[in-house]
Amino acid sequence: MRSQGFRWPRVVAAMSAVAALLLVAGCESGSARASAAPSNVLGPGITHTQFGAIDGDPQAANQIAAALAAQPMPQVQHIMGFGTVNPEPSPGRYDFASLDARMDFIRRSGGTPVITLCCAPDWMKGGAEGATDWSRLEVAPEPEHYQDFADLAAEISRRYPDVHHFQVWNEFKGFFNEQTKTWDGPAYTDLYNRVYDALKEVDPGNQVGGPYIEMTAPPPGVDTGPSELTGPWGLVDQRILDAFDYWNQNKNGADFVVVDGHATTEEGAPDDVTALSKIADVNRWIQGRTSLPLWWAEWYVEPDAARWPPEKRLAQRAAGLVEFARSGVATSFYWNAARNAGSPTGLWTSPSAPGGGQPEPFLATLQEFARQFPPGAPVAGVGVAPPVFGARGPRATVLVNTSDAPVTAAVEGADVELGPYEVRWVPAGV
Repeated sequence: MRSQGFRWPRVVAAMSAVAALLLVAGCESGSARASAAPSNVLGPGITHTQFGAIDGDPQAANQIAAALAAQPMPQVQHIMGFGTVNPEPSPGRYDFASLDARMDFIRRSGGTPVITLCCAPDWMKGGAEGATDWSRLEVAPEPEHYQDFADLAAEISRRYPDVHHFQVWNEFKGFFNEQTKTWDGPAYTDLYNRVYDALKEVDPGNQVGGPYIEMTAPPPGVDTGPSELTGPWGLVDQRILDAFDYWNQNKNGADFVVVDGHATTEEGAPDDVTALSKIADVNRWIQGRTSLPLWWAEWYVEPDAARWPPEKRLAQRAAGLVEFARSGVATSFYWNAARNAGSPTGLWTSPSAPGGGQPEPFLATLQEFARQFPPGAPVAGVGVAPPVFGARGPRATVLVNTSDAPVTAAVEGADVELGPYEVRWVPAGV
């Protein structure tokens, strides 16, 4: 059921209606100005996941909101799963209470809201109306329900008129064709095009992107043949590249391109530093096919088991952000969960734990990148070589030592001493 009581979206809708009337009046008098379209370049940000900032002590949630508001960034929320319930349990019957709560938190913490349009209600994928089987969360809608999913996307856009950025689906979940053993680019593109058209009909200013496919190696033991995207870090499964190309050539339109991926030794790189070179290689491959802004919806540069010490994890993530900045990534989202026994790599401690809601060190690092490399700002390399990574923005230069030993980096003719795993910001002009 729809949640009752005061709702920000209704206030925004009312304000939008008043603004529309004023705009019409202005047009009639010849004094109206066209409003600027929302940007499709947002810089670094975060994705909220199952264990979110509001799932626990309200005081802890307030602390997290205040920490995020100190340097606002874009924040992503999925419409079903990843912290929210089934938004349409039965056709035309909506339950947006959990999504409302997540969007309210994003607003009060100063974030630019981004919605990932995944996943789909059960009745769109062969399940019973009114039921939710969470074990089937990653099943894609059936083709006869693609338009129903697009209609749901439009309903969500109307409910949150202050949201203008939408990622369509997530990692091709449910779009693997078991008969052909390939990723089903045509099926995903059919869904994407319907969603794109529906969102643009609600608001032509909506920024929509896909295909949100994972640029990954083939599964262990699976030989998929040669790939056109390889490097010392390994290769990307050619079947993924083919699906990307199909979408890119057959999409109705897009405002940005979105992918995700791992840059780790588990993907085939001989060492952690070499693994990071995958980021720039993937970006060059995509940028050779489209001039649209490039988004990374998720990125992982450390072992899944997080067996590294905290200082190494932080340095490796900072080096990943450097590679994003240097290779022209417009937007990237850190896949975040509150730190707990199952996830030791979050941006804040669990708000449900005693004394929880405390920022972790990488939150400050992520926010500093957002501050020093604002969206659209020019970025240049600084001539350093691994294990040191560096980039120069308009306000500062960042240097990252990814090794466990002190190093000396030559930057513009001057030697800079960096401690083990140090991340250092050097203000411009210093």
